[in-house]
Amino acid sequence: MPLVSIVIVSWNVKQLLADCLASIYETSAGLPVEIIVVDSNSSDDTVAMLQRDFPHVKLLALDENAGFSRGNNLGIPLATGEYVFLLNPDTLVKPEAIQQLAAYLKDHPKAGIVGPQTLNEDATVQSTRRRFPVLLTGLFESTWLQNIAPKSILSQYYVQDKPDDGTFEVDWVQGSALMFRRQVYDQIGGMDEGFMMYSEELDWCKRAKLAGWLVVYVGKAQIVHFGGKSSEQAPALTHIRFQCSKLRYYRKYHGRAKAEILRFALLANYAAQYLIEGAKRVLGHKPALRAERMQVYATVLRSGLKVS
Repeated sequence: MPLVSIVIVSWNVKQLLADCLASIYETSAGLPVEIIVVDSNSSDDTVAMLQRDFPHVKLLALDENAGFSRGNNLGIPLATGEYVFLLNPDTLVKPEAIQQLAAYLKDHPKAGIVGPQTLNEDATVQSTRRRFPVLLTGLFESTWLQNIAPKSILSQYYVQDKPDDGTFEVDWVQGSALMFRRQVYDQIGGMDEGFMMYSEELDWCKRAKLAGWLVVYVGKAQIVHFGGKSSEQAPALTHIRFQCSKLRYYRKYHGRAKAEILRFALLANYAAQYLIEGAKRVLGHKPALRAERMQVYATVLRSGLKVS
C-alpha cells in the first residue's frame, strides 16, 4: 500500500506533465507512492504519452474538461495512500518535498492539510500561503487596484509577516500543491464542484478548519510552479471563472449582500479597464494588444459575473 497518492488533473499540457511526472519519480525513490492522472479530454496526445512513457500511472481519461474540483473529486477515490497529494501538472517536485510534507502530517496528527514553499521558474518565491479574505481583500486582490491597496490588507492576506522557509499554521494553501490526510476527505468530503476552477482550495481549507483540522505551510518542502499554463489557453474564460469563484466563496461565507457589493465593484473595475484600453487604442499605443484586451474585458462584462 502506498504512503502517498499523488493526484494530478491535466488538460493540454503534455510536456509539462511529462516533466512533472519525471520529477516525482526522481525525487521519491524509496518512498511508496502511486500517481493518478485525471486527463480532462486533452487534444495534445497526453493520453498516448502517458500510456507509452508512464505505464505505471493510474490514468482516468475523461471525455470532457471536468475542471479542477470535479477532476480531483474523480481522482481522489482512486487513491489508496494514507496521504493524498494534489499536484498541478505544470510543477516540478524538488528533492525531499513529498517526504517532508508526509513526515509533517505523520508527526502532527492535528494537521489535516499541508502545503510546500512554491518557487517560480526563476527561483523566486511564489506566494501560495494565505489567510482568509475579508471584503476589502476581494475588492483589491487580483484586480488592477491591487497596486494601490492599503499594504496592511494584502500583506495580512498573503501572510507576509512570516518567513518563506518557515513552518507555521495558515488559513489555506493553494491547490497547485496540497497534501492532506485521508481522514480529512472522509470527514468533509470532496471539493465543491460549483468552483470549477479557482477558490476551490480556499473553500476546502475553510471547511477543513471548521471541522477542527489545522492547515500548515511547510517552507522547507519546495516545488516549482510554472503557473496557469492550462488557463492561459482561454483568457476571457479564466477571468470569468476566477471572479465568479471568488464571488461564490463570498456568498457562501459572507452572505449574498456582500457578494453583490463585490460583484458590482468587480464589474466596475472591468468597465474602467475597458475604457482605459479603448483610450490607449485611439491614441495608437499598441492597438492590436488594446483590441485583444478590450475583447476579453467585454466578454467578462457581458457575463455579468453571475454566480450559479
